[in-house]
Amino acid sequence: MFLFHVVVGLACLYVLLRHVRHLAWPRWAKIGFAVLLVIGSQHHLYARIAFGSMFVPEFPQPIVVAVNVAFGVIFFLLWFQLAYDLIGLLLRWVILRRKVHGPVVLRTVMSFAAIALACFGVAQSMRVPDVKEMDVTIRGLPDGFDGYRLVQLTDLHISKLYERPWVAEVVAKTNALEPDLIVITGDLIDGELPLRYDDVQPLHDLKAPDGVITIPGNHEYYFGYENWMSHYGGLNMLTLENDHIVLERGSDQLTIAGVTDLRADRTNRPEPDVAKALEGSPENAPVILLDHQPKMARDAEPLGVDLQLSGHTHGGMVAIFDNIVALLNGGFVSGMYDIGDMQLYVNNGTAQWPGFAIRVGVPAELTVITLRKG
Repeated sequence: MFLFHVVVGLACLYVLLRHVRHLAWPRWAKIGFAVLLVIGSQHHLYARIAFGSMFVPEFPQPIVVAVNVAFGVIFFLLWFQLAYDLIGLLLRWVILRRKVHGPVVLRTVMSFAAIALACFGVAQSMRVPDVKEMDVTIRGLPDGFDGYRLVQLTDLHISKLYERPWVAEVVAKTNALEPDLIVITGDLIDGELPLRYDDVQPLHDLKAPDGVITIPGNHEYYFGYENWMSHYGGLNMLTLENDHIVLERGSDQLTIAGVTDLRADRTNRPEPDVAKALEGSPENAPVILLDHQPKMARDAEPLGVDLQLSGHTHGGMVAIFDNIVALLNGGFVSGMYDIGDMQLYVNNGTAQWPGFAIRVGVPAELTVITLRKG
């Protein structure tokens, strides 16, 4: 984590020296702008010092929003200034072969564009997502499950940024869809159980004929894993940890399997094991696998999985940068992928980690998947 703080600090320093210092603004305005950016750049460090973890900013919601906006301004200015400098070098050394100066007003335009994008991005990340409906065809799907509707929620990150009223609205919107099954593919919370107890309570009201199934994401392992797994059960959610259940419609069957998260190997807990999760499952029943992270999807395909549902990537968060996020996740970032005979769906997420709560061009989603016979 120390390296993370250093990298963010260096990015902020680059923005200050190459951008803010050269703004055609009064000195007081540049100093004020610089101070705000420095404060925003290290908000993860403040959370770590104050609350013991950079993953749980327990500051009041307006402060969490403000530091995310400041962090977003740094993010966008970093890329704007890099492009500005690279274009300047290209003009100077390759095309014109002489020193050139960009319009003075251009840096001001860049600053306000970054501020506007950051504000828009944070606002987009905080809204209750729109419903996304999609059909998924599964080869050999029994007649009894043709038209079966399930809702996938993922990456709720219930926290100071996504408190009880937001959760209650998501629950109401989900129930209104009248799905047959609700699945939540990890990262439900940010914070220890006593801090989030009231905020997660609306999840108890999720309703579907075949219930609510969840799996752990990497964030569950940061905040009292056993406490949360037990509490999810008290919220009428079935937690699958390298296990499965079999749904039945008459003589027709459908297997829903779920695995733990890759983060488990750092906490001496059971690592994700698809083979173990499928032990004893019916041979002829199609398999839907819930796995928070998509990067191991290629390992699941030979084991007979028909459809894997994942999250974790938040869809890349900012359009254009999704390819970078894909590189960190086995090449998967958003949407549907075909992997041999298996399909992988990577959900953009229902919410966002409050440490980088920005969405631009990558909307959150509340996803309804209707199964169709292939």
